[in-house]
Amino acid sequence: MRAEAELNGIIAYTFQNEQLLKTALTHSSSHATQNYERLEFLGDAVLELCTSEYLYRHFPESQEGSLTRLRAQIVCETSLASWARRRKLGAYLILGKSEEMSGGREKNSILCDVVEAIIGAVYLDGGFPQAREMVMALVEENLSLILRESVSGDAKSELQILLQKNGNVRLEYETYRQEGPPHAAIFYVHVKLNGKVLASGEGKSKKQAEQAAAAKALAGLQKKRN
Repeated sequence: MRAEAELNGIIAYTFQNEQLLKTALTHSSSHATQNYERLEFLGDAVLELCTSEYLYRHFPESQEGSLTRLRAQIVCETSLASWARRRKLGAYLILGKSEEMSGGREKNSILCDVVEAIIGAVYLDGGFPQAREMVMALVEENLSLILRESVSGDAKSELQILLQKNGNVRLEYETYRQEGPPHAAIFYVHVKLNGKVLASGEGKSKKQAEQAAAAKALAGLQKKRN
């Protein structure tokens, strides 16, 4: 199966049971005996769990609401469809004539479903560790694009993007001093990488001080690279 062999390379996983991959690519319009809908159901659950784990580990300072919103952006239909397009997965779909004629290969809804179905297929074929590896790579890629689009003078996000490329890191901000009366306080903050102080900053609020510390850390890291 040439198409399946090509896809093994595209998604960086080699299926032992290629029928699982074929099913993950098969839309209900094809009237095949099996289509991707059941695999999509399974893959959706694996995707949400692994994405949640990634965000929990990589964003220790973020609260539940922020993590939930970020997860929604990473696994939304548009993000997953874009991931599929970057790999030209649409070319491998097995569609019925009517869906083919209506542009099914480029529909966000179908591409999103297929990504989830492939994750489900990987889970069944290789187990959770293999599926987790695939999802973690997908999350890192989508997260990087999301954060880059949202960064607007946000030194904390820029620092997170830069450091997460090195793998699992623990970035935290610590207020180590506060001076002045409550109505005109000055906050002093350390930004730490895996417990080691990268830089310090100050500001009229904790958020302002954290941004200042992150900006100094970024400047220091960029200086080392140059």
